[in-house]
Amino acid sequence: MRDYWLSKLFFDMQTPANAAEYAADRETVLRRYPIKPEVLKSLQEDDVAALAPKVNPYLLRFYFFATGKSEAWFLEHIRALAGNKESANG
Repeated sequence: MRDYWLSKLFFDMQTPANAAEYAADRETVLRRYPIKPEVLKSLQEDDVAALAPKVNPYLLRFYFFATGKSEAWFLEHIRALAGNKESANG
């Protein structure tokens, strides 16, 4: 199920000023969004597997790039997620 407020946060990170503010003071920015505690924990832990089902994949990818993660890092985590799904179904 998609999470509106998480999606809104990720969408807002597309603005360079918002991304810079988030990088400088995540906690202040996060207080503007009524995000559930378990989702906040996933954000703090950069938990791609927990966040992926809650947002559009393009927003997810952009969010991690905006927070300084490399494409290689992101792809590694997405591939691991895909591998886990295949293992569960296989």
